[in-house]
Amino acid sequence: MRLRHLSSALTPEVCRANAWRMFDLRPVGYVSGLLVAFLGVSMLVPMSVDLFDGNGHWQVFAESSILTTLTGLLIAMACANGIGSHLSIQQTFLLTTGVWLALPLFGALPFYLGPLEARYVDAFFEAMSGLTTTGATVFTGLDDMPMGLQLWRSLLQWFGGIGIIVVAMVFLPELRVGGMQIFRSEAFDTMGKVLPRAVEIAKQISFIYIAITMLCALVYVLVGMSIFDAINHAFTTVSTGGFSTTDASFGAFQGAPEYAASLFMILASLPFVRYVQLVAGTAKPMMQDSQIRLYLLLIIGLSVFFAVYRMALSDNDLASGFREALFNVTSIISGTGYSSTNYQLWGPLPVVLFFFIGLIGGCAGSTSCSIKVFRYQLLFASIKSQIRKIHSPHGLFAPRYEGRSVADDVINSVISFFVLFVVSLGILAILLGLTGLDFITSLSGAASALANIGPGLGDQIGPTGNFAGLNDTAKWFLSAGMLIGRLELVAVYVILTVNFWRV
Repeated sequence: MRLRHLSSALTPEVCRANAWRMFDLRPVGYVSGLLVAFLGVSMLVPMSVDLFDGNGHWQVFAESSILTTLTGLLIAMACANGIGSHLSIQQTFLLTTGVWLALPLFGALPFYLGPLEARYVDAFFEAMSGLTTTGATVFTGLDDMPMGLQLWRSLLQWFGGIGIIVVAMVFLPELRVGGMQIFRSEAFDTMGKVLPRAVEIAKQISFIYIAITMLCALVYVLVGMSIFDAINHAFTTVSTGGFSTTDASFGAFQGAPEYAASLFMILASLPFVRYVQLVAGTAKPMMQDSQIRLYLLLIIGLSVFFAVYRMALSDNDLASGFREALFNVTSIISGTGYSSTNYQLWGPLPVVLFFFIGLIGGCAGSTSCSIKVFRYQLLFASIKSQIRKIHSPHGLFAPRYEGRSVADDVINSVISFFVLFVVSLGILAILLGLTGLDFITSLSGAASALANIGPGLGDQIGPTGNFAGLNDTAKWFLSAGMLIGRLELVAVYVILTVNFWRV
């Protein structure tokens, strides 16, 4: 009787209702709260800069810091009784997206409350662009902006850079997003122990990330930048973010600084797990990494092509042409988004190529963004395998990556990612067009947001423009695109499904 009563009580409706109740948000809230509190504490750094500089904007940072820190601590304390060493798949997805949504909400406060008197849509856009290391800006007059705000923009990108490395090395392989599971053994085994492993990995990469940043700042000083400009641009170079302290971006630092920036943008675009291995005394994995070799080959090849192309069509000398080509190619392919010149004036062919260069991206497990080199390698390996099967139907041909056979689930994830990226790009471009933007602005703006590149094409959002003149609806769409693109699409889309919320 009791069994019959129990079975009759477990109807599908009851089970679904219990599934909704069983989803525990406390671990997500705890970690998110701590990170929000950390963001609030970090506001004391630009506050100190403004205080030292003698301007009154330090009070805005103090207010923002108190509000952000207290809110984060209260959320963490309220959820502290639910924290454990294990996260479910659902909790991991939600944490990955929730953090990148919560931090810009509070990171926007200094822009919203400060002397810029920015509307919240602009403040949020700037904060989202910073933390996703996109580099698109809605602010002008950067040269006269308070030093604290300049530093805050750079810090947001620096935090976003180290954060995305942890996500790429810990969470995305665990969640099997976009073929990232192929790097799971290299990014350390994380199954069943995401939080402790994330802390361990974060410690290792933080040391390397800080060391590269300090070295970058030192080199910038040596090539002629002021200490303040060097620190800010080191933050935004190593994070491949692209925010600058001047409206002219790197056009104000032409010459040797362009070579220095190119070097560190490349270093930041390489897999940080290779640096961990290098520090441990093993250089072989970095030397043999096929995506690193292909990435460097693309940069050199494209830079030489653009330099020769410009020299053939104008009176540019090869040396300056190569420097400008190297810098701008590296900036766009890495998703940094600096500009030292208006490359739209180079001709129609370079403009088209720059659009597609931005959709390549750097290496997996780096601060760079966009589709990533390894996905193109796997896609072409899969195509090659299919062609061989058509030619020899009875043969056994499996896609291979760095000498190893690639599992079907990895290939399926990569192909799904490409399809999802193209569909998302089309939908976002259409939505932007419906807000009144022209075709070039809509398409390049959508690509800029989803690939986290920074500048788009055209007079309005091109390398010499910014996003200030866009309508509010377009800015919200682009902010959403930055978030979706930075977290590799699937990690965001999956939480929008009904089944995700059923445990």
